Amino acid sequence: MFERFKEDIAVIRDKDPAARSALEIVLLYSGFKAVRSYRKANWCYRHGMKFLARWISQRCVRRTNIEIHPGATIGRRLFIDHGTGVVIGETTIIGDDCTLYQGVTLGGTGKDTGKRHPTLGNHVMVGAGAKVLGPIVIHDNARIAAGAVVLTEIPENATAVGVPARVVRVGGQKVVDQLDQVHVPDPLAQEIEALKARLTILENQAKEIEA
Repeated sequence: MFERFKEDIAVIRDKDPAARSALEIVLLYSGFKAVRSYRKANWCYRHGMKFLARWISQRCVRRTNIEIHPGATIGRRLFIDHGTGVVIGETTIIGDDCTLYQGVTLGGTGKDTGKRHPTLGNHVMVGAGAKVLGPIVIHDNARIAAGAVVLTEIPENATAVGVPARVVRVGGQKVVDQLDQVHVPDPLAQEIEALKARLTILENQAKEIEA
């Protein structure tokens, strides 16, 4: 438990340039507090003390504005940056070394039973305001851009962008920084530009025919 405690501090110091000390993280970082509260609540949940688990969870919501259901399965070194408005559903599974930004929802669609929430692999980044919904799998090293709404499986080493989200394969080569939520290619914008170029060609051909 002490090793996990140190890991949760170390990952914040590693990924957040604003973090100046371990004491600051322990006392002031809402993401750290939410993860620590989740681990306590999850222990209670797994040992049949579900009311106490939900009490710990809801108390954490009031303190941090981050809601993690105690039934979720979360791996090591989860980093929740800022954290305001983050929601993680009961059957969510999160691997190791994942990063979630503010406003992220790992939720259900309301149509599924049993496994209702997403599964995130290792080293997954979910950008600010993104929604990942349903019992889908986001594979290792995938990145979800800010504001995306993901309803389908995302392959390994891929980036999902837009509403609904579409996939841009990275192909094993690092295109942008792991934590960069802005400079990611937008396939929808690329298609629009291609259509505009095609329209210009057709207009020129029409003018030539008229002439």
